Amino acid sequence: MAHPYWPLFDLEVRTARLTLRPITDEVALDLVALIERGIHDAGWMPFGMPWTRAEPPALQRNALQFWWRCRAEMSAASWNINFAVEVDGVVVGSSGLLASEFARMRQFETGSWLGREFQGQGIGKEMRLATLALGFEGFGAEWALTGAWHDNGPSLGVTRSLGYTEQGRRRMLRDDTTADQMIGFEMPRAHYDEHLRRDDIELIGIDPVCELLEIS
Repeated sequence: MAHPYWPLFDLEVRTARLTLRPITDEVALDLVALIERGIHDAGWMPFGMPWTRAEPPALQRNALQFWWRCRAEMSAASWNINFAVEVDGVVVGSSGLLASEFARMRQFETGSWLGREFQGQGIGKEMRLATLALGFEGFGAEWALTGAWHDNGPSLGVTRSLGYTEQGRRRMLRDDTTADQMIGFEMPRAHYDEHLRRDDIELIGIDPVCELLEIS
């Protein structure tokens, strides 16, 4: 059943291995259960915002409120689209893309995480490719941006394997305690088209979303 008033509920990205699905309230509960089982070691923080430091039940409530807030505050000027990542019908993580003034900037930033039991299986690279396909092919972006702490080996490995160009390092407050180095990367559309574009990635429900976000 199509959702004419909120077409983001119909937006999906499918590859031979996984699917990016919209985070409905039902799927959000599956993601919360995955978060409860753990995303990273307790003594290490991979995220720019240390959201996983919250104690239950605030951790779960904060995650739900974040997805609801992204949905409620979405506009053509600023959007943050998040997906649940499914492999063989099992929710394994989340991937998303966000942008400000996309119509003029034609660039988006990606972010993602995987449950610990699904890490190290090549899923991270596949879901990044799916997200890039949505941004470049679906929305017509010219640039993709991403970033990671200097010691986030898995994220940096995916980014570098896909051919992003490092754009520099900046000092940021990490885990609300000390300053550390965040590495920024970018990828032009030409690189994606030449080296990464695949014919087995399917975008479902893209046109109504482009209309909603005033992307032409």
